[in-house]
Amino acid sequence: MKVTPTAIADVMVVEPKVFGDARGFFLESFNQQAFNQATGTNFEFVQDNHSRSSKGVLRGLHYQLPPHAQGKLVRVTRGAVWDVAVDIRKGSPTFGQWVGETLTEDNHKQFWIPPGFAHGFVVLSDTADFMYKTTNYYAPQSDRGMAWNDADIGIQWPDLGMDFLLSEKDSKQPALRQAEVFTA
Repeated sequence: MKVTPTAIADVMVVEPKVFGDARGFFLESFNQQAFNQATGTNFEFVQDNHSRSSKGVLRGLHYQLPPHAQGKLVRVTRGAVWDVAVDIRKGSPTFGQWVGETLTEDNHKQFWIPPGFAHGFVVLSDTADFMYKTTNYYAPQSDRGMAWNDADIGIQWPDLGMDFLLSEKDSKQPALRQAEVFTA
């Protein structure tokens, strides 16, 4: 497993070792011990989620507040997405900053997004299957979000030549300035 830090040190790109030949490929998509050692973390994952979306669907920016904050290890098993993490830890030197990574079925990259970050993605391919592990269970009372297009954050979403498709919930999220965030 190869782990590469991003411009925000706590967010990391995780690349499993892929063994391929004429028959196809094999990879170990997750190993708790190897993940902890490679990332220097000690999180336990408790829930796996799977979504399928079509091109132009934008999901996010989502997060859960303590005591139900979630870290997420995300990957794509079919198609391609552009994935984003936004630091919402008030007092952090990178508060309000974002990093993005393209995740595809071919590059097998995973994105580690620790608690304290908002997360979102947009689908680049005709469809995409998006899978993620979480470090805490879904808790509706702690579920929050923020505007995907907040000018103060300035995420540079890819131009797909079409309007993004958002849920009603995602289209009405507050800007970072009004959102409930993590306090130091």
